[in-house]
Amino acid sequence: MRGTFLLTPWLHGVVYKSNQNAINKTKSRLLASLVGSGKIDKAIIAALEGDSIWAASPNYNISPDELRIISEILLGSERERDNAFADGLYVAGERFVLARAEDRSIWACAGRSGIAIAKSKQAIIIGHYGETSVASNAYSTVDALADYLISVGY
Repeated sequence: MRGTFLLTPWLHGVVYKSNQNAINKTKSRLLASLVGSGKIDKAIIAALEGDSIWAASPNYNISPDELRIISEILLGSERERDNAFADGLYVAGERFVLARAEDRSIWACAGRSGIAIAKSKQAIIIGHYGETSVASNAYSTVDALADYLISVGY
């Protein structure tokens, strides 16, 4: 999976207003490459601070509170992590049982489907996998995108 993501201008710092369309297209391409892998059926890419959505699959909407909780877990909040282990983690209104929460990643499931979440220096990548997908393939796909973003300084 490494090396399959496009290197793009928005990943390198200064962006001029005239490039806004190119930036949005690039974010959409990264999302499409994630979903296009066949291992993820819908995804969200957001700011690590949890204050904005950069790209999302159609009809896959995460609430501000859900995103804030994920951000806080990835930024080291033991309280939010413990609450998620006890009460579940919600993404797009769906409850997931937390299986793993580490410095850089979160794994959770709801029956045979689940979510794989990873962070880069500036982004949160959330990938949902369906009942027919293999969880470990979904995790490695999301991690590969996070690795790529880290490698280009994002």
